[in-house]
Amino acid sequence: MPKIYYFSENKLKIVELKKTKLKSAVFAVFSLILTGSLLVFGLSYFGVLNTEGNVSSIKNENALLLSKLQEITSKYQNLNAELDSLITVNNDLRIAANLPPLEPEDRTLGKGGSISSGLFDFLSSNNKKEIQASLSFIDEVEKKLEFEKNNFIEIANTLKSNQELYRSIPAIKPCAGTLALHGFGMRLHPILNVRRMHEGIDIITPVGTPVYASADGEVVFAGRNSGYGLMVEIDHGFGYRTIYAHLSSVQTREGAKIKRGTFIAKTGNTGLSTGPHLHYEIIHNGVKLNPEEFMFDSSELFITDISSARNNK
Repeated sequence: MPKIYYFSENKLKIVELKKTKLKSAVFAVFSLILTGSLLVFGLSYFGVLNTEGNVSSIKNENALLLSKLQEITSKYQNLNAELDSLITVNNDLRIAANLPPLEPEDRTLGKGGSISSGLFDFLSSNNKKEIQASLSFIDEVEKKLEFEKNNFIEIANTLKSNQELYRSIPAIKPCAGTLALHGFGMRLHPILNVRRMHEGIDIITPVGTPVYASADGEVVFAGRNSGYGLMVEIDHGFGYRTIYAHLSSVQTREGAKIKRGTFIAKTGNTGLSTGPHLHYEIIHNGVKLNPEEFMFDSSELFITDISSARNNK
């Protein structure tokens, strides 16, 4: 082995490196390398142990989540059974609301999507399939629930609208008395002596007989109007209006909100009239209708309205 020299700063001269010192240096370097290697290996080993611990923890968590998912799926199955029973009720309500029943194909909804790639890599193939089926079923039930909820909202809105419409349709005889023989239609005017359209009906009754609104609405006119004499006109909404003419007195005012059966006037003999009576008209979307076709006093649905109002007049 050739001799190795180095400059010694302590002795300020070149000296020979002894073999024993060289061996010691080589051993020190080797020891440092070995120690570093063992340290890296140790860290890697413990890193692997730590990773395996994470995997084990994830597997345990996934098993717990799978159990919870199965529990939730069971509850959704019960909910789905309840929804199926509500469908029959839903269709019955649609008929009651004058809405067409839904056909089975109307309730055909989209299915859920697939599991995201890599999301359940630690699960077995069977578990993945079970989760896929559960998530798809839950998604289907939620869509079904949303669909039926919207159905019930539609039914509720329609029933409310129908109720408002029912309250707006003139549906009672507005006062006591006998219908005149000349009804709705063409006739010889008793005063003008010309044939003309009689756009309402006449109810023969003594002066001062109470007159009641035949539907809910708002009074749009209350006063004198030439041939009609003293009269009241009510806007009931949905295109319906009623006129009460030849009155002796008015018991309401313009702008008043009234209910079916509200006491609004007393019969009289004002305007172009040959005797005490009530002239009564029904207009729908500008077209005069025969009021006799709108008198349902015999129906319990309307007797309740009028009797209650008359008792509180």
